[in-house]
This record gives sequence, structure tokens and C-alpha cells, in this order.
Amino acid sequence: MTTLRTIAVLGLGRMGGAMATRLAEQGGNVIGWTRSGRTPDTVTSAADAREAVAEADVVLLSLFDGPACRQVVDGMDDSLRPDTVVVNTSTIAPAEAAGLARRLGPAYLHAPVLGSLPAVAAGTLTLLAAGHQDALDRARPVLEALGTVRRVEDPATAAALKLVANHSLAGAVVALRDALHQADALRLPRAQVLDVLALGRLGALVSGKRPFLTDPPSACVTTAEFTIGALGKAMAVLAAASGTPVRGAASLFHSPAGSTADIAAVATVPPVEDAVLEPLRGYIRGHATGDAAHFRDAFLPSAHIEGVRDGQFVSWDLEEYCSLFSGRPAPDEATRARRIEAVDVHGTVATATMTLVHGDQTFTDVFLLVRADGRWRIANKVYHRRLSSPAPSV
Repeated sequence: MTTLRTIAVLGLGRMGGAMATRLAEQGGNVIGWTRSGRTPDTVTSAADAREAVAEADVVLLSLFDGPACRQVVDGMDDSLRPDTVVVNTSTIAPAEAAGLARRLGPAYLHAPVLGSLPAVAAGTLTLLAAGHQDALDRARPVLEALGTVRRVEDPATAAALKLVANHSLAGAVVALRDALHQADALRLPRAQVLDVLALGRLGALVSGKRPFLTDPPSACVTTAEFTIGALGKAMAVLAAASGTPVRGAASLFHSPAGSTADIAAVATVPPVEDAVLEPLRGYIRGHATGDAAHFRDAFLPSAHIEGVRDGQFVSWDLEEYCSLFSGRPAPDEATRARRIEAVDVHGTVATATMTLVHGDQTFTDVFLLVRADGRWRIANKVYHRRLSSPAPSV
């Protein structure tokens, strides 16, 4: 850190505060400022952003989102020295990163980070750094005090790569949640399950988050390393930037653990409350028994069942659908199979997908459910039917 006199860190939340502390411990003269007014004891506090950056060789931004970055830049822009490098580690949209680069010019580096609080403390972050080579060279001692620098061609690409990396993390958290849910359903001991999962593809996540995942969580875990709210925000930014749905993101936004809990909390909460599954199970019972009373209980009276049958679109109301059932199981019921594939809950509505294999026919049913009068029921169902391919002759 001998080549840099002063580093201003703007934004002293979990990550910003940890990075400010790390830089101070590595010999940097760190001045911190945050809009909340809370500053770690390890750094000098500034009254405002202008004061923080006035003598800084490097300004490091660690802010919640793109609007916060623009607001802070607006407040400190006229106080920057001509030779000051601005390093933005915030998770923002590609277009927002490109806009800040145009605004601040060659002195701007976009350098989002991969890693959370333990990696900050250990200096093992990965920084996806994009900007002019001169700015990168001048900021390199600061960046390398935090971790490993990976050069990226432009700020928009760096921002996009960070969002995609967060998406992979969200997917891993959801996969871990589903694995633990299945293990609980099989009555497997949590410690044994974590031991085995740590050996596989989820190993790094399980090992890093194990104190949060034990049942009950270890008492020593009192603070979040990476919050549900921060990851959920990143997924919303990604979906908006890509125009492509982010599968499983609803699990992050609606976790009962709350937005300030660590992302590991998502993995410890069952993905769907049992009450949402009950009308789907009632639907399965109706098929298994042929008793239409199960359908009348599972569906709203106003429900419709629609799909393409024998090449023609059909739309039945509930009573027309119920009339298709005889009150007795199908002769081949013992060979039929039905399973719930996916359920996504969004407050008082939910969607679900089910597969039914009935002899040589496979149905994919897609349901819209709603919680009304204190219980969940199926509002509508659409389906696709396909015939199984004949077995090849031997």
C-alpha cells in the first residue's frame, strides 16, 4: 500500500465496511463515509462524500444499487482530484456501469467482486476489473490487497458477469434447499446429509455455510455474510437487464427468514408450505380413485380445464370435467404414476406443474392456484398430452 496515500471508501455496509477494514489493516490511510452515518472504528470518518474524496488517490464505491451509485457520484464529482481513480465494486446493471464509465471517463474502473465477508477478511476476493489500463495500474495495490484481479474488457461486461455469477449462486442455494427438504422428508440426520453434500457439486457452498445449515443453526452464527435481500436485488437487476426470467428467484424474495438473513436461510426453509400442496394432492386422489368429489374440493367452482385433445382445443368447466370420471379407479391404476414437479408461490397465488403417466399417455398439467377464504385451491388447469413412443423391436 506504499504507493497510495489515501483511500476513500464510500458505502460502509457489510461489504464496504469489511473492505475498508481490510485496506486499513494492510496499511492504507482509509477515510470512510456512508449515507447511514455508521463508520467502522478501524477507519477515519468523513462528514460527507466530498470531504472523503478530496485527498483520495483511490475512491472505492460499495453501494447497494445503481441509483445509489449515481447519487453518490453526483455528490462527490466536483471534489475529485484529476488523478483520482474511482473503483466501483457495487452490483449494478450493465447499462448503469457503462453510464458511470462515460460520466467519469478514463479514471473509472468497474470492479464487482466475487466472494463475501470471509473472503474480504482473508484478502481472497476475485475482482472483475474493467477500465483503462492506466487507472487499473494505479489502483492495483488497492485491488490486490482485497484479492485477485481478473481483467475484463469493459464495465458493462464486468457488471453482467457479476450478475451471472450471482445467478449461479442463487441456483445453488435453491438446489441445496431442495436437497435438504428431500432429506428431511426421508428423515435423514442433517449432519450426515451435510457431510455427504460437502463431497459433491454443492461442496463449497455447504462447507462455507455449514454453521447456518445445522439443525438448529450453530449459536456462534449471529450475522449474515451475504443477505437474501442483496441476492434477491441482484436477481431482479439481472432479469430486467436480460429480459429473461430468472428461475427460482421468487424463493429469494419471499423467504420467511427475511431480507436481512444470510442466503443460507433460504436453504433451511421448506420451499412450499404444505397447505399449497393439498389441492394438488386432492387432484391426484381424484385420478387415483375416479371419485370426482376430490376434484370439486381441490378446484374452485369457477375453474376451467383446458388443453389440446386429439388435435382439438377443449375447454371444460369443472362439472364437465368431473363428468369424465366414473367413481371407480381405472383398470390399470396400479401401473399409473403421478408426481408434482414444481411449485412456485407468490404471496396469495401459486403456479404448479405435474406429470401424469397413464399407460401410453403422458400428461403435463400446469396449475394456477389461489389462496381464498383461508385455503388454497386450483383456479385453472391447462394440460399437454403426448403419446409415448413405441418400444423399439429387438
